[in-house]
Amino acid sequence: PMNRVIKRTGDLLISGLVTITVLPALCVFAKTLQLLHSPGPLFYKQKRTGRDGEVFEVLKFRTMHVNDTPGKQAVVGDSRIYPGGAFLRKSSLDEMPQFWNVLMGQMSVVGPRPHFVDHDHQFADLVDDYWVRHFTKPGITGLAQVKGCRGETDTPMKVRHRVRLDHFYLRHWSPLMDVCILCDTALQVVFPPRS
Repeated sequence: PMNRVIKRTGDLLISGLVTITVLPALCVFAKTLQLLHSPGPLFYKQKRTGRDGEVFEVLKFRTMHVNDTPGKQAVVGDSRIYPGGAFLRKSSLDEMPQFWNVLMGQMSVVGPRPHFVDHDHQFADLVDDYWVRHFTKPGITGLAQVKGCRGETDTPMKVRHRVRLDHFYLRHWSPLMDVCILCDTALQVVFPPRS
């Protein structure tokens, strides 16, 4: 129980600060990019699986033209991504509205990334103990992401590697580990990795 209190307190402090100070300016920036390259809604909402299998809508800045393929993973050179959207994705700024999900208690700042609901069932067929990753709230960033497991999960090996890192995080969680993951994430926002 004390670990949960510590983690939730950190989530509230960080998400509250980001939501009040950073998110409004980013909303103006993202909307400007969209007006220039792809008019439409500011946010993209997508059903993802949270703790204990709870389904919720994750918020992201829309980085693609409005299209009819919401469950299809983005690939390199994806024609659905508008030019400004490519920048938002590469810099991970498209994920910033998820601090609202954290504030609402649906996510944590650090934890296993939430997957599409359909992908959860596909990935569970590849990894026997896949559902263990749902014992905690999903995160905006996580150990798997800072270790290079970002982007498309188009092979069974990529799925297994990502899940293995998620399970390692769950088994070895500590406040210090979260701080280290946040520091690594901040570095990768400034110096984006290739993946």
